[in-house]
Amino acid sequence: MGLGAAAGALLVALGVLGAPPGAGAELSGVFQYMLKAECYFINGTENVRFVQRQIYNREQYAMFDSDVGLWVGFTPFGEMNAKYWNSDPAILEHKRAQVDTYCRHNYEVSRPFITERRVPPSVSISLVPASSSQPGPGRLLCSVMDFYPAAIQVRWFQGQQELSEHVVATDVVANGDWTYQLLVLLETPPRRGLSYSCQVEHVSLEQPLRRHWEMPPDAGRSKMLTGIGGLVLGSVFVALGLGFYVRKKVRAGAGGGVAAVAEPPERDKGIRTKNSNGSQNRDPPKTPPWAPKIGGRVRASSGSSRGRLRAPSVALRAHRAGSVLLPGTRIRTGGTGNGGAAPQKTLSQWESGVE
Repeated sequence: MGLGAAAGALLVALGVLGAPPGAGAELSGVFQYMLKAECYFINGTENVRFVQRQIYNREQYAMFDSDVGLWVGFTPFGEMNAKYWNSDPAILEHKRAQVDTYCRHNYEVSRPFITERRVPPSVSISLVPASSSQPGPGRLLCSVMDFYPAAIQVRWFQGQQELSEHVVATDVVANGDWTYQLLVLLETPPRRGLSYSCQVEHVSLEQPLRRHWEMPPDAGRSKMLTGIGGLVLGSVFVALGLGFYVRKKVRAGAGGGVAAVAEPPERDKGIRTKNSNGSQNRDPPKTPPWAPKIGGRVRASSGSSRGRLRAPSVALRAHRAGSVLLPGTRIRTGGTGNGGAAPQKTLSQWESGVE
């Protein structure tokens, strides 16, 4: 009966503490009750420990430890409750069994995700700008991100020599998605010409992962060399252009002092073509401007063919009629000469005006 009265008193006390304030009253504080269960595993499920904590307003007043097998009170209220729970065999049997029913059971359920899960880290090196308190080119920061589980080792190297001093690391921080991150800063300023490496060792990696970093070349010197190279290249192009220009002017001056010689006009050169039967035809030549004007009836004869042409100009009529007057062709004019025959002249005589 005394146990029932104690339990009733506990419920009444909790109800009073948790009851809303009356009208016009103000809250004097925040009241919080927390139950926290913990499982500790050593070498898998070989050795398991179960702990349950009772907390009120951030103060732990009672705790059950499976290694002890009993409830322990830390405040007068906790001692009263611990005495009651330890006096009930059913309550003690239930709590002692939770090493198996709660811890070992949830270990098997969560093992593929918790103990067998592997997420390799992503590693990068960046140069942190120097501050007023730390002058110089800056500091090297190795960022190790998104890995699981949390156990990890990060080391800095200069060439093949490990830098164990002047290295500062943050705590392993949980990202909230079952992954972690870690930042490791090398406080020694980097020097030009040396290689630095950040080496990460993690259970998800078959071998240590390294990232290398070297001081970039001087930007001012690089710009100066680029400007000098551009100036030299531009000078070469200017010299080539002047050379070509002078050479062209010299050639033009040498060619301008020589008088051009006009070629004599070609006379009576017809264009030879072939007929389908293999014979050659000669197209009539163009009438030259120096062709003589011939009046009266004329007769043209050459070798094997003769024909009469009636035109004020023998050459022009011959050209219009399609006939050909070769340089040796004799032209007979109207009228009679000695013996009643009409005088004949060659085409060259007509051209030169020879009588």
